[in-house]
Amino acid sequence: MPVVHFTQNLVRHVECHRLETTGDTLVDVLGQVFARFPRAKTYVLDEQGAVRKHMVIFVDGKQLVDRTKLTDPVHQSSQIYIMQALSGGV
Repeated sequence: MPVVHFTQNLVRHVECHRLETTGDTLVDVLGQVFARFPRAKTYVLDEQGAVRKHMVIFVDGKQLVDRTKLTDPVHQSSQIYIMQALSGGV
């Protein structure tokens, strides 16, 4: 089963934690996650259902490609990490 992990920084702000799910695409998996943790949805996704600019998702160590429709494939052994994107400069 795909497993979704949230960083501790996110857990501090919204209720969410590691969750085993099912699904063939990221949108399927996240639908289950957000059904369980509804506040996390508005933190991770914008009003159109796309990943917010300040968030990043990795599926099996690779950064999400489709930030709008979330069609990236997910496998039964996938590890999915959801975290805040870092930015900055001098």
